[in-house]
Amino acid sequence: MNRPDGAETKEDFLARLSRAARQEQFLQVVGRDEAVARFRTAIPHAALPAESVPLAACLGRALAGDVASPIDVPPFDRALVDGFALRASDTMGASQAEPRRLGLNHEILACGVAPRLVVLPGTATAIATGGVMPRGADAVVMVEATGIASGEGPLAIDLDRVAAPGQFVGYAGSDMARGETVLRKGTVITAREIGMLAACGLAAVEVVRRPRIAVLSTGDELVAPGQPLPAAGIYDSNGAIIAASVEENGGDPVPFGIVADDEAALETAIRAALSDCDVVVLSGGTSKGAGDVSHRILSRLGDPGILVHGVALKPGKPLCLAKAQGKAIVVLPGFPTSAMFTFHDFVVPLVRSLAGLPPREEDSVEAVLPQRIASERGRMEFVMASLTHGRDAPVAVPLSKGSGSVTAFSQADGFFAIPAARAGMEAGERVSLSRIGAGSRAPDLTIVGSHCIGLDAIVGRLAERGIRARTIWVGSSGGLASLKRGECDSAAMHLLDPETGRYNTPFLTPGLRLAEGWGRMQGVVFRPGDARFAGRDAAEAVSALVRDPDAIMVNRNTGSGTRLLIDGVLNGARPPGFWNQPRSHNAVAAAVAQGRADWGVAIESVARAYGLGCLPLTDERYDFAYAEDRAREPALAAFLSLLAEPETDSALAELGFPRARTLS
Repeated sequence: MNRPDGAETKEDFLARLSRAARQEQFLQVVGRDEAVARFRTAIPHAALPAESVPLAACLGRALAGDVASPIDVPPFDRALVDGFALRASDTMGASQAEPRRLGLNHEILACGVAPRLVVLPGTATAIATGGVMPRGADAVVMVEATGIASGEGPLAIDLDRVAAPGQFVGYAGSDMARGETVLRKGTVITAREIGMLAACGLAAVEVVRRPRIAVLSTGDELVAPGQPLPAAGIYDSNGAIIAASVEENGGDPVPFGIVADDEAALETAIRAALSDCDVVVLSGGTSKGAGDVSHRILSRLGDPGILVHGVALKPGKPLCLAKAQGKAIVVLPGFPTSAMFTFHDFVVPLVRSLAGLPPREEDSVEAVLPQRIASERGRMEFVMASLTHGRDAPVAVPLSKGSGSVTAFSQADGFFAIPAARAGMEAGERVSLSRIGAGSRAPDLTIVGSHCIGLDAIVGRLAERGIRARTIWVGSSGGLASLKRGECDSAAMHLLDPETGRYNTPFLTPGLRLAEGWGRMQGVVFRPGDARFAGRDAAEAVSALVRDPDAIMVNRNTGSGTRLLIDGVLNGARPPGFWNQPRSHNAVAAAVAQGRADWGVAIESVARAYGLGCLPLTDERYDFAYAEDRAREPALAAFLSLLAEPETDSALAELGFPRARTLS
């Protein structure tokens, strides 16, 4: 009974002590793996819906879908240095002793200036870095390699060295081709991706909505930082740490402040948090005493209620996991070390999944070099590289795109340094790859070779199944070489063997197998209305064009499957434009569409995209080589399985790529 003066009697004190002793601290202590399993089964760890965000505000967000470039980047063939645009064939034999003299056209191609004059044999046009290549020119020489011719007569330049075809020329679409998927669903946007999106002309992008995470701290002893600290009080550090960690991992923290150890007040705060947020996180509400309060509250919020109360962790045993109104409620221990340990183990994976972000990884990784890399002694060199899964260890594949490329930086997972005292690094050496971008990780699957928008569609379907694939375009021969070096999982290829007339299979070496891809129509592309193509098939048109000095072709790069086809069609001929050799179908189509060339060879789907005519030349095979002993690795096995699905046939047919089930 109570004493008249209000003081607590011995009996009252003993009764209160007994009630506290009977309070249920834990429902049932379970192992960490069991706790994770229950939590993941009850709470979907999946990305939230998409929202459109201005480019300037999408840093750190995850793409909600694939992004295809609406334009070629660059949109035209351009000069990479200040100098003169000319025909490489006009420079043959040039030397300091016997310079070649070329007439100078009365035109200066600064950036943003459209060419008006054709570079005829024996002429050159002044051009600035980034200037549009004029018709007829297939190379650029630097100013330093020339001199203004002296004497009377028309203006001319003297050239003292030979220029190679394609020298200092950046081809249309060489960085990003129109229609090419340049960023994949789930990609985390950093400064490099913003650069790519801006280069594509996109002002806004669809990203995964950030999850709103309610942050509550509970305890009579807690005081907000900046307030006077009373006796027995402590500052609330958990709230600040958790809020910062939420933001660091892609969520929007919503502070609900400090809630006293009062059941009604705590229930009101939790209900408000549930109505406004995607996840509710409390700290300090699961210890003995407070645990009894939170247990009663959680049991009233809706089914299924508490999932786990007590986990076999040290620190972190008092952790409580619950679900109500379809949302996760996590009650962390009060001690900061315990709270943060359990937060990062249980809450961070959920927040990142809701935000569409990949799991957190370390900032660096040890990887093996697949090939020797030369370097200039005396200068420290930083090499960008992408990570792939090697047979025994991660492989750091150096990226070869030039400094003007946006995608080189995007495809890099990190970089490593070659010391100034060394002239390179050898194949098989281990390097420490410093990560670019927090939370990045190696792709599950790497495909190297020839580009096709059909493959973009398949890679997108893989992403929907949780498999991250990286595609690197180096041409069919380059992809096959990369596969043989162990740098990738599959090589995308369409190589024609002229002796047998068969695609791809004759190029396989022991241990390699071929997965069936699809057919693509290659054809001679031209501008509609060009009378030189009227009433002719591809063979007749090419036969006439190679004899027409005014007809300029655009070729393809050595090592590409299309180049092998072109060499067979030309049968040794070297028509005007032969040395203009871009690396993609899109660059060929852009050159013809923009009038810098009159004809070339490209796939029919690209020709349609550029509004060009296309005379059918051949039905080719676009297939995928892979190492037989790696066929059962999960990501590669999933890719091979997807290729064989009937739904894949339908998706490819819509893009204009028929599936022929016989390799030839």
